[in-house]
Amino acid sequence: MSATETSVHVTVKSPAQMQELGRRLAGLLRPGDLVLLTGELGAGKTTLTRGLGEGLGVRGAVTSPTFVIARVHPPLTGGPALVHVDAYRLGGGLDEMEDLDLDVSLPESVVVVEWGDGKVEELSEDRLHVVIERAVGADAPGLAAGDEAADVDDVREVAVRGVGARWAAADLTALAAS
Repeated sequence: MSATETSVHVTVKSPAQMQELGRRLAGLLRPGDLVLLTGELGAGKTTLTRGLGEGLGVRGAVTSPTFVIARVHPPLTGGPALVHVDAYRLGGGLDEMEDLDLDVSLPESVVVVEWGDGKVEELSEDRLHVVIERAVGADAPGLAAGDEAADVDDVREVAVRGVGARWAAADLTALAAS
């Protein structure tokens, strides 16, 4: 990790905890931030984004924009809008994404791109990469013996990595709070 990167790892044991992680992450975000979400289908990317929307205080239900590609959720308060993009069906890189005018939206919004790795990094030198992985088997990290509160199928390992000067001094450890 370079001097302009910072990271934290969080074990999430339920969809409710994933949404809460999104709310905590929203507290660190400001207009102009780009967040890339990576994870397999059903990993919790949209659930995390739903929490971001709640934390940012935006209008409208945050649902997967798979078929519309992008949704804009205007702020209900003085905060930034949330632009939620699903690049799953987009094969090209930034060229194909240019039709969405994300570069226009970015300065005054928080832009979250599901499946954005390799497609939108050129939008900003400063960005957050969030990788969500399913924990595997009964030995999933974060599960203590006899932990009845968590269903093994719901456990996720979330890695949040800040890239660029914007995130170099950011304290991402607040995301790991239970």
